[in-house]
Amino acid sequence: MRYPEVRRDDTVETIHGEAIADPYRWLEDGDSAETRAFIEAQNAFAEPFLAALPAREAFRERVTALLEAPTRGCPWVRGGRVFAWHSDGQNQPVLVVADSIDELDGTGEAAPRVLLDPNALSSDGTVAVTMATVSPDGALLAYGAADGGSDWRTIRVRDVDTGEDLADEIGWTKWNSAVWLPGGRAFSYWAYDEPTDDALTDEMGAGRLMRHEVGADPAGDTVLFSRPDEPRLFARHWPRDDEWFVLSTDTGSSSGNDLAVRRHDETEYRQLVSGHEQEWNAIGIHGGLLYAVTDADAPRYRLAAFDLATGDERAIVPEHPEDVLLDAGLTASGLVLEYSHDASHRMQLASFDGAVGDDVPLGEGVSIVGSETSAHSGTVTALTQSFVDRGTRHVIEVDGARLVSHRTIATPGPAAPAATTQRIRVVSSDGETVPAFVVRPAAEETEPQSDAAPADTTLGATALHDPAPDHTALTDTVLVDDPQPTLIWGYGGFNIPMNPGFRAVLAAWVAAGGVLVVPNLRGGGEFGSEWHKGGTKERKQQVFDDLFAVAERLIDSGVTTARQLALHGRSNGGLLAGAALTQRPELWAAVLPGVGVLDMLRYHRFTIGWAWASDYGDPDEADAFGYLRAYSPLHNVRAGVAYPPTLITTGDHDDRVVPAHSFKFAAELQRAQADAGSVAPGSATAGDGGADPMKDAPVLLSVDTRAGHGMGKPKDAAALEFADQLAFAAHHTGLQVPPAAEGSSA
Repeated sequence: MRYPEVRRDDTVETIHGEAIADPYRWLEDGDSAETRAFIEAQNAFAEPFLAALPAREAFRERVTALLEAPTRGCPWVRGGRVFAWHSDGQNQPVLVVADSIDELDGTGEAAPRVLLDPNALSSDGTVAVTMATVSPDGALLAYGAADGGSDWRTIRVRDVDTGEDLADEIGWTKWNSAVWLPGGRAFSYWAYDEPTDDALTDEMGAGRLMRHEVGADPAGDTVLFSRPDEPRLFARHWPRDDEWFVLSTDTGSSSGNDLAVRRHDETEYRQLVSGHEQEWNAIGIHGGLLYAVTDADAPRYRLAAFDLATGDERAIVPEHPEDVLLDAGLTASGLVLEYSHDASHRMQLASFDGAVGDDVPLGEGVSIVGSETSAHSGTVTALTQSFVDRGTRHVIEVDGARLVSHRTIATPGPAAPAATTQRIRVVSSDGETVPAFVVRPAAEETEPQSDAAPADTTLGATALHDPAPDHTALTDTVLVDDPQPTLIWGYGGFNIPMNPGFRAVLAAWVAAGGVLVVPNLRGGGEFGSEWHKGGTKERKQQVFDDLFAVAERLIDSGVTTARQLALHGRSNGGLLAGAALTQRPELWAAVLPGVGVLDMLRYHRFTIGWAWASDYGDPDEADAFGYLRAYSPLHNVRAGVAYPPTLITTGDHDDRVVPAHSFKFAAELQRAQADAGSVAPGSATAGDGGADPMKDAPVLLSVDTRAGHGMGKPKDAAALEFADQLAFAAHHTGLQVPPAAEGSSA
């Protein structure tokens, strides 16, 4: 196989005494003519392979149908008005406003009104609204629009009554939402100086927290907080309160944050927490107390409160013996607690002093993907999802710790086939038990095997259109039949949990007959801060070992074989895929790293990369360099090794994980694959799952233009990318994909 010619130069950098060759460093300049030519050549090389995949069109139809199916976001109330994000097949969801939840749902006297349509902001659908917040009186909307998938956004203000934008326009903002200040005519936001060079790749400088008065010239905005001596410090004003200004700061590279407070008429902050050692998520103020969720002396998190008069801390809700406290909210009469139980979510009510009360029956095996509480009412709204439920909205009335009423609102749209979710548990390299979700088409279910592992459990089958997903109680059923083509979707980092959620790309794989596996690896947030820290810095290899243990269990138990097992991950999950590819190439029939962090020795030199040192460690430090060098995918591609079929995807406007990671890794991997003769260690021929050891194992790089880390991608472009990934995995795992049923979302 002849790959595109890619120039190698003699760039070598000595880091901590070791000479590190970097022959493709020139690809870090995304705007150079040579890099643009590289992108064109790689896309031209990849497209014939992708176009020839037998299941490409079938998957495009399936994914398009799923993306076009209606979606409904979690409603929130401001000033008596109800707001929510709705989609009925558009490229981007639209923000609608109504006078009641019934009206929002289409059962009231009037229909909801479109307040903001991101699809009208560009002709090609690549402008996305990445932030929207409404003033407390419901009169004004501050929203941030990002172009071409960039994290940079421009804030504008819209009149809710007229639907027209005001003159306000604030550029070069990132990350934090605008937070409305008392009176609802000013808000705070996090801003940077306009970049002088390449805004998509250059390391960012110091930011500052600003105050903008609606209608005023942004050039005159006042600084609320700034530390130019600490350019890597983030600050946010949270939560909104009529009397107190609460400031949360973190360094990006630290694992915790500090809290400080002052009254709005004061200028000096009083520190409540310092040291950036623990997490303190401030949720609201009631009765002179600032409530916060923290992992201080509580790896599964607890709820604490600070007396704003004295600064003294008091315990409210102690750490749960098993479950992780994810978040909490204030109502007019009490607290709403959100917990993770074995990587699924539950909701419980409590009084202001922490006495727990009623559970809210959201269903079993679901995730809370959005919730909203108000300190001025007893109404709580929530949105839940599962692997087979695109979304169920919950409208809950509470009185303190007592549940008064609870109703569910289904997401409209076509039905989808039922699927069954199995919970498996494996023993990793250090003896720790690592669980995973295994999602299969319901028709695949069989009787329990005689050697069934007692720790394995099954969640009941549900359908997409079920208005209240009826997840049955956990059982000890184990689903094992003939080995099947299987796709692992992994992440394992940054305290981000992998819960039961709905993704079109994953649902399409299961609907086509494939098995989906979502492991809860170390580094994630499923089981508290110790679980997260167990997969960070010098312990990052443990994340990869957890993945290998899951893969080996799937193979040993007969769920799949190495010739039928594909791996897919994005961002930090792209790092996971790259490390798994280079460390254990024999485990995989196909690997799909998406927008991955693949150069672990230079990741910190681009845009916001330095902030990831909290998970990865700083390669400028000798100790960190040692363990980063040991697993960095780019630096562990070995000559003479035949790697499995690989599809690397990225966007040329990705300013979070810059595309140079993928460019350099693809060039290095293609060179090694060409030298090895492109012999696949275990690629399967479509139809029988058998091996064809002389079949070419292509290494493809597909670069989406005017696309970033994932946001703002038009529906058609997203459907094609997902179809390419799924068809590539299907072809190399032997999944026979039937045509999508006409009129079905799956």
